[in-house]
Amino acid sequence: MESIARTLSRSPVALLLGPRQCGKTTLARQLVPCEDLNYFDLEDPASLARLDEPMTALGPLEGLVVIDEIQRRQELFPVLRVLADRTPSPARFLILGSASSDLMRHVSESLAGRVERIIMRGFSLSEVEAVYHRKHWLRGGFPRSYLAASEADSTVWRREFMQTVVERDVPQLGLRLPAATLLRFWTMLSHYHGQVWNAAETARSLGVAETTTRRYLDVLEGLFMVRRLNPWFANLKKRQVRSPRIYVRDSGLLHALLGIRSERDLLSHPKSGASWEGYVVEEILSVFAPEEVYFWATHNGAELDLLLVKDGRRIGVECKRQDAPRMTRSMRVAKEDLDLDHLYVVYPGCKTYAIDEKVTVTPLSHI
Repeated sequence: MESIARTLSRSPVALLLGPRQCGKTTLARQLVPCEDLNYFDLEDPASLARLDEPMTALGPLEGLVVIDEIQRRQELFPVLRVLADRTPSPARFLILGSASSDLMRHVSESLAGRVERIIMRGFSLSEVEAVYHRKHWLRGGFPRSYLAASEADSTVWRREFMQTVVERDVPQLGLRLPAATLLRFWTMLSHYHGQVWNAAETARSLGVAETTTRRYLDVLEGLFMVRRLNPWFANLKKRQVRSPRIYVRDSGLLHALLGIRSERDLLSHPKSGASWEGYVVEEILSVFAPEEVYFWATHNGAELDLLLVKDGRRIGVECKRQDAPRMTRSMRVAKEDLDLDHLYVVYPGCKTYAIDEKVTVTPLSHI
């Protein structure tokens, strides 16, 4: 709420983006009750009817106006531009949506200079408290998954959620993609989690063109289901990896795709370390909100999980699911070659300690 208030103090329009079921509507209804005339839910026929004449419906309103599921009526953006340009402006607008290329294009074209974007996810570790980090890691951050009465209920919800995404949400964005193939592609991505993505190999496995797999990846990334982490590369002597790494953004969805149902399954699974890495990556990016983010790797084996650029400083992050991480050759090479201001090694322990100059081991809960 504080972030929304700060944004609306600077800009007449705030765009709240995030995956379905992450809590955007719940948050908006705490600001404006759904029965209020200033609240429009574009999945509600009554709200749609009120907006048949959008200028007549929105023009007289004062204070905060909420429009949920804005991607359903993208012709509203020119109207919002006119209303946002009034001086003085009697209203501020909070619009909610799931990202798509069309939505972002309309925002860029109609509301340039008038809108700020806020990216929302499900529960973060700070919101559920660090003592519950194992449950949070297993179930992920979607509220209904995390708060489910049992592990079985949580697993069922996540599976149904993913089915809904490919069968309902993707077609609503105007994309005609076979749901079964997209879900299979999503499952294949889970096995690339934390690894460099090979588009050609994935295309051969699916029996489709490489351009098709890239389109599928774009769709899932636009829906905040997948993170594509681009590599940092510069004109250095070392041969560096230049393909992106892939992460399933929500750890609970990753585990559902991998068939992990319990904490015991998770701790014994071959992808347990990669899952922990992705979990840490999402938590750190949520906290730091860096201006730029990359990973770095060379063909000689040196790598860095995260390179963050924040306020002109280069911060490195290594994710280690170990009891007591130590300095490695890879860390030393990354620190020197990338000229890091500091390198943090994040692990699941409880003590913070230095292992080298400008290198600190720190628990995830302290981040």
